[in-house]
Amino acid sequence: MKPDFKARDAHFEERVRKSFARQRVMETLGITLEKIEAGRIELRMPYNEAFTQQHGFLHAGIVSTALDSACGYAAFSLMPKEAAVLSIEYKVNLLAPAIGDSFIFVGSVLKAGKTVSVCLAEAYAEHSGKRKLVAQMTGTMMTVIGREGIEQ
Repeated sequence: MKPDFKARDAHFEERVRKSFARQRVMETLGITLEKIEAGRIELRMPYNEAFTQQHGFLHAGIVSTALDSACGYAAFSLMPKEAAVLSIEYKVNLLAPAIGDSFIFVGSVLKAGKTVSVCLAEAYAEHSGKRKLVAQMTGTMMTVIGREGIEQ
């Protein structure tokens, strides 16, 4: 059952898009922001051989990077307008080889706190219109307000 969260900022979607646009790593990897809901984010990445490991699978570090952003932006969507987000910790379970035509990363908030939020993200490989779960992350995200050098 999906928790029903309410965003604290009516303009959360615009804030998420602006912050995501500043992430050069997402641009480098070709990852796009596909869906934004309060407490839920969906990212998409096309297959790119440049980001594979020795067996041709999407590298675990790339999968982890995308899952981390999915968790972070899911949490960020529920934060107040003056907040920024940083990861505190995460754990990744690699469940199957990440091979497909494209990849979907879905981040959802499990528990939204004032300072700390717990999130779940799942990575799916898409091939011939079918999705296969290839990895899962649990992540802890921190709400950051008023810290010099960290902007929304």
